[in-house]
Amino acid sequence: MRASRESDAIIAVVDDDASVREGLQSLIRSAGWRVETFVSAQEFLGRLGAQAPSCLILDLQLPGLGGLDLQKRMAEVGLEIPIVFLTGHGNIPASVQAMKAGAVEFLTKPLDEQKLVDAIHEAIERDRRTRQQHAEIRELRERYESLTAREQQVMQEVVSGLLNKQIAAALGITEFTVKIHRGHVMRKMRAHSLPDLVRMAASLGIPSRK
Repeated sequence: MRASRESDAIIAVVDDDASVREGLQSLIRSAGWRVETFVSAQEFLGRLGAQAPSCLILDLQLPGLGGLDLQKRMAEVGLEIPIVFLTGHGNIPASVQAMKAGAVEFLTKPLDEQKLVDAIHEAIERDRRTRQQHAEIRELRERYESLTAREQQVMQEVVSGLLNKQIAAALGITEFTVKIHRGHVMRKMRAHSLPDLVRMAASLGIPSRK
């Protein structure tokens, strides 16, 4: 194992071949990860719980909902799980489509075990970064929602680049009041500078008046 945080990772395997599932399960467990196996894409979607897998090992050719179809379905519902595709034969168009849609790797069978382990490490790291980004956005959203309605108005004007006197004129308040609200915004949002506040607003999708 490379890092202790990876010990909590769950690796999902979706493959309709029992021998492949068993082989991958053994390999993944020997590398120190937890693993769950599924016969079909439908079974995988039906058993997703609160703790989503950190990586999905997905067979390209599946009965019913295929691998690329599952990738598309996951994107449509906002299910951000890094995918490592497996295929029994070289399929360049499919591999290009999978990689363009964000797959971590596209591997052919019989598998090079080290390449698969490396791909799983990369997927887990990608998943960690994604979860961290989502957590940061949630925290930013909570800070923003702690602002009063007036403070939110002032914040929007500030990140639009307006001066205090311009904000005062736009909102019909005094420049001193703007300064007070602006100070509250910086403190509650934990912004160290105007560029810092602008980046936070962009992350939250707060529109600029410009």
